[in-house]
Amino acid sequence: MQLDLHQLRELLTAIDQTNISELTLKSGDLELTVRKGTSFSDRLPLPSSDRTDASEFVSPAAAPLDTTATKTVPMTLGTPPTVSSKFEEILSPVVGTFYRAPAPDEPPFVEVGDRVTSGQTVCIIEAMKVMNEIEAEVSGQIVEILIENGQPVEYNQPLMLVNPN
Repeated sequence: MQLDLHQLRELLTAIDQTNISELTLKSGDLELTVRKGTSFSDRLPLPSSDRTDASEFVSPAAAPLDTTATKTVPMTLGTPPTVSSKFEEILSPVVGTFYRAPAPDEPPFVEVGDRVTSGQTVCIIEAMKVMNEIEAEVSGQIVEILIENGQPVEYNQPLMLVNPN
């Protein structure tokens, strides 16, 4: 199977609508890695102003993507769930690892249903061995915790939903 520019655009659009932060496809000499939230402008030349296609980013020697020998992983693509506008999101200010408690043997900072006040610590994001306490920016009730303990998080990724007072 070959991957043309139209299929690549569809794949990128589908990935953009999911929580997938990195995807690597390999086939023969071709390796395609897609990462959300990173810029590749410092790694690849920008297309000249008179060109609108991606041909200068694709090596002419690159083999067509052949997925016949690869394992197929089913993926459900569709519209991502929408967050009700009445809830406020607590967002990750850094890339790192999400922790619900100050230590493994201690209780979590908050549980679903708990009331929080603005400035209250709700979790920790570990980044480069630094523990960053994340505080609620609004007072209200925790409606949902969106990340599992110990999972990696991206910059600006929603961590929790709060029903504000």
